[in-house]
Amino acid sequence: MKKKTLSLIGAASALALSATAAAAQPYGGWTPINERQAQLEQRIDQGVRHGGLTRYEARQLRGEFRDIKRVEARYRANGLTRWERADLERRMDRLSAQIAQERHDGQRRN
Repeated sequence: MKKKTLSLIGAASALALSATAAAAQPYGGWTPINERQAQLEQRIDQGVRHGGLTRYEARQLRGEFRDIKRVEARYRANGLTRWERADLERRMDRLSAQIAQERHDGQRRN
């Protein structure tokens, strides 16, 4: 009985903390597309500067980034729908994961 009560208290406190963290962020925990793109671009640049990305990896990642920007421009022509915004977020999530993987894959720029 005590274990169930403690686990419920733990779950409730975790939920409260995540709600507080989201409320503390601007836009309710959602990062605007332009800001998110700037962060991705900055991570690629830092990876090159610090040697975590080879020139080839950086070129590939920047190509992916340009593709996302082209898709965004096409979507914005008629205004972003909820689905289009979610699609852009998924694409940026995938690129973010690729950046992290490439920066930590052990290949170093000479």
